[in-house]
Amino acid sequence: QVQLVESGGGLVQAGGSLRLSCAASGDIICISAMGWYRQAPGKERELVAAITSGGSTNYANSVKGRFTISRDNGKNTLYLQMNSLKPEDTAVYYCNVDTKSWCLGGRGYWGKGTLVTVSS
Repeated sequence: QVQLVESGGGLVQAGGSLRLSCAASGDIICISAMGWYRQAPGKERELVAAITSGGSTNYANSVKGRFTISRDNGKNTLYLQMNSLKPEDTAVYYCNVDTKSWCLGGRGYWGKGTLVTVSS
């Protein structure tokens, strides 16, 4: 099992910045890719950014150039630096990890989410 706890959400004005963190615990040796998703009211959950165990990254077009995903494997923590925030970035942000197929059957795990609100 993998447990994920997000932090760093809050209220910020448009143009501001926030840094989200996701602390992983449990069977962390099983973790492969990690990512951030978000879900705005009335919308489906969407991928924001992802990072592989090797450090390759992938971003949604809507956040490219503004958000940066990173991971500190020594601290078992995933980060999302969000700059130039827009009201449309308002959502609950969820941390997600994939696991290695030989370890936890490749299943994914989710955190409970942290709310980001961007005021105009």
